[in-house]
Amino acid sequence: MAQFNKYRSIYSHEELMAKLRRLKHVALDMDGTIYMGATLFPYTKPFLAGVKELGLRYSFLTNNPSSSIADYLAKLARLGVEATEEEMYTTALATVDYIKTHYPEAKRLFMLGTPSMISEFEKAGFESAEDSADDRPDVLVVAFDKTLAYDRLCRAAWWISQGVPYIATNPDRVCPTDQPVVLVDCGSICACLTHATGRTPDITLGKPDPNMLSGILNRYGYEADEVAMVGDRIYTDIEMAHNAGAFGVLVLSGETTLEVADAAPKQPHLICDSIEVLGELIAQSHKE
Repeated sequence: MAQFNKYRSIYSHEELMAKLRRLKHVALDMDGTIYMGATLFPYTKPFLAGVKELGLRYSFLTNNPSSSIADYLAKLARLGVEATEEEMYTTALATVDYIKTHYPEAKRLFMLGTPSMISEFEKAGFESAEDSADDRPDVLVVAFDKTLAYDRLCRAAWWISQGVPYIATNPDRVCPTDQPVVLVDCGSICACLTHATGRTPDITLGKPDPNMLSGILNRYGYEADEVAMVGDRIYTDIEMAHNAGAFGVLVLSGETTLEVADAAPKQPHLICDSIEVLGELIAQSHKE
């Protein structure tokens, strides 16, 4: 294991400073990166203010579709972080975009998801199929469902077995939390459904799918290496950075430990204790 003291990079110091100076946008994971559960990290607001002072934009990307955009903005506001709809992108929105592109005739969806998430799909023009064998949906959507009911899980398994198009919003096995509990996430729910039906999702959206970054690149005309993807998970955040050609920053404030990071086949471009350290490094790069 290489030496670690607040940060480590695959690049030399000079190369790292050059990479950081090139950045124009910081795409931030949320749970485990800027907050944990209902607790904002004390360095989050100074980090956001610091990168903005340096002329960088930032946005918030999350694989957690259980809350609507309005809910996320309200949560950030309660924590003291002001954000706009343009700065938020969730896997619920990514799934809406995917269905409209690949299943343009789809109207009725059977969804394993929270009422807040379902409201995002209804806002986009979709309807919820009934929990009935007589109401065959056009598409099945499985998400991080904190309101999961056994009968709806069984109905989803039935539609999977009947060949209904099957989309998972994200691959996460668990959701980070500051509470003494394991929050079973979408990937684990899908594993249950796969064990029951023998069928995996037709596609799993969210990080590490590189399309989660495409909106940022297209909106501002950035090159991929002008965007840093910052998050606490190797298999979503860092994998997406590699898939999109972006600069991947792993923070150790959430799920991933340094030992897990060391064993990863694709190494992060930069590993930091937290976004506080990343902010210090970006500031340093603009001085050198």
